[in-house]
Amino acid sequence: MARSRSSSSSSSSSSSSDDSDHGKQSWWKRTLQKKKKSKSNNDNNGSSSSQLSSAGRAARNALLLGAVQSILPVSNTPDHNTMPSTETSPLLNGNGAQGPSNEANAKKRGIVWGALTALFAGALILILGFPDTFANVFGPWLGLIPSDPALAALAILDRAPVIDGHIDLPILVRFEYRNNATAIDLGSRMPAHVDIPRLRKGKVGGFFWSVYVQCPDSKIADKDFLNPTWRVRDTLEQIDVSKLLIEKYPETFRLALSAADIDAAIATGKIASLIGVEGGHQLGNSLAVLRQYHALGVRYVTLTHTCHNAFADSCGFEPGIIPLHHGLSPLGVTLVEEMNRLGVLVDLSHTSDDTAKHAIKVSKAPVIWSHSSARAVHNVPRNVPDDVLALIGKGENQTDAVVMVNFAPFFVATPGNANVSAVADHVEHIANVAGKAYVGIGSDYDGIGEVPVGLEDVSKYPALIAELYSRGWTKYELGGLTGGNLLRVLRKAEAVAHELQGAGTLPKFDIYDKRTDL
Repeated sequence: MARSRSSSSSSSSSSSSDDSDHGKQSWWKRTLQKKKKSKSNNDNNGSSSSQLSSAGRAARNALLLGAVQSILPVSNTPDHNTMPSTETSPLLNGNGAQGPSNEANAKKRGIVWGALTALFAGALILILGFPDTFANVFGPWLGLIPSDPALAALAILDRAPVIDGHIDLPILVRFEYRNNATAIDLGSRMPAHVDIPRLRKGKVGGFFWSVYVQCPDSKIADKDFLNPTWRVRDTLEQIDVSKLLIEKYPETFRLALSAADIDAAIATGKIASLIGVEGGHQLGNSLAVLRQYHALGVRYVTLTHTCHNAFADSCGFEPGIIPLHHGLSPLGVTLVEEMNRLGVLVDLSHTSDDTAKHAIKVSKAPVIWSHSSARAVHNVPRNVPDDVLALIGKGENQTDAVVMVNFAPFFVATPGNANVSAVADHVEHIANVAGKAYVGIGSDYDGIGEVPVGLEDVSKYPALIAELYSRGWTKYELGGLTGGNLLRVLRKAEAVAHELQGAGTLPKFDIYDKRTDL
């Protein structure tokens, strides 16, 4: 019992001593210490991941702080809560002054900030004090149109290149090279108005290769158009040489059969190449020939050239040609209907006024004038009169169309007065009567002996765009002129063809009533 009591007494003594020590602390402090010990035991397993997370945050913060310090100047006011002592900081010398490294960094930041400030001030002065200069120099880089017309034209054409409705390169090849495609170097300067370097300089995105052959000699032709003239053979040869030249330069040209093909060609930096037949006399009085031309890639047919044919009346070249059908013949009406079904554009350049009005009435699809100007500006039969222009538009008894202005001096102005301004006058007149959405460009290059001053070849399209820009045309209106209006018309013609074929419209099999062999 004594042993037990001694042990108990010792234990009591020890406990009493502990209580005496702890008694110096308040009860709530002792409770807090016990909670901390308990929490420490519970957190031992997670301490490793917590340390890694803390290290990651510290590294991230250090990187952000370094990036900010490299940009922003360091404050000269010390922070006594965070400032390291002189004994442990490598950035401070024994006197507490900044060291050489920090001085160098401060100088670098000062130089950078000074340069940025000067650059900002210079840009502000340029923008406010010299807005035209700023727009001309930096506008294209920022997607803006320069105020200088010449620079504006180039900027607009970069986004909306020219799609010319009528270029006669194939007939030049026929007359000058006997259609020998291997003898032609379009990469060098050609004898007339068109070659690859000048096409590129003129910002051309596409054009119709006119597969023209002339009207039959009056000694061969007869009033019923039945004598053989070899015009279908000659047209096939022109289609052939056009396609051979397109294939010869695949890095430059791409055959286009649709509006989508034009878009794709331009998007890849190539020149969309379409084919147009310039005259119904090249059809041999046959709708079957039209279908075969379409299969070969033809996307417009001019209803007449300077001669009447079995389908329609021409305006001739000089005033005074005597009408034959007084518009479209019955076979001509069927021709227009079949062109609509196929998606071949109806071209009314060279036609008589009656033929144009009749075709507009018959056609379910939009029509074009591939290379015609305004008769009210210069009175020649080849140009379009105002009463015909009034039939173009979206209103009742109107049809969608595009009139592509011809550059031939004879159709533009009196002798000696054909220049860029005169051509622009034709563009503006058509726009004023029909609307800016209904005018385009159809130069007739390589098919004309003379050219307007300032529009000497395909490299000069920017001069016309600059002239119209200086007259107040917007970039959107000029984008329509250069090609957007033609693309709209072509897409609508394709939609009409798709609708007619989808409805089960059958091909036309009408036979020319003067034929005796069938």
